[in-house]
Amino acid sequence: MAMAASAHNESPLPTEIKLHQMSRLLEVSFADGKTFRLPCEFLRVFSPSAEVRGHGPGQETLQFGKKDVAIQSIEPVGNYAVQLTFSDGHNTGLYSWDILYDYGVRQAELWAGYLKRLAEAGRSREPS
Repeated sequence: MAMAASAHNESPLPTEIKLHQMSRLLEVSFADGKTFRLPCEFLRVFSPSAEVRGHGPGQETLQFGKKDVAIQSIEPVGNYAVQLTFSDGHNTGLYSWDILYDYGVRQAELWAGYLKRLAEAGRSREPS
C-alpha cells in the first residue's frame, strides 16, 4: 500500500525559528519564502493544547490577561513541531509546522475573532 509521504502535511517546512524576547515575537521562516512574526500573546491564547482548545467544538476556554506573556523556551518535538513554554507556566501545546503556518496566514482574522470574543465576555488582554 503506497501512500504519499506528505499527504497530511501541506505546509512548507520552517527554515528558521527565532524568538525576539524584547518585542515578544516568534519569527518563523518557511521554505516557501514566507516569514511570519507571531506575538507570544497570540500563540498563548491560540495554544493547540486540550486545556485551551477543549476536546471538541464549543469546548474552547477563552484565554485572557495574557498581554504580557512571554515565551521562556522552545523545544523541538521530532521533525514536526515545537513545544513552547510560556512565562505563565503553560507548556502543553504542541505547535506543528502546519499550525504555525496556518496561524501566520490567518493571524489577522484569528486575532480579530479573539478580540471580539474577549469583548463579548467582558474580559481584557491586561493581566488582572
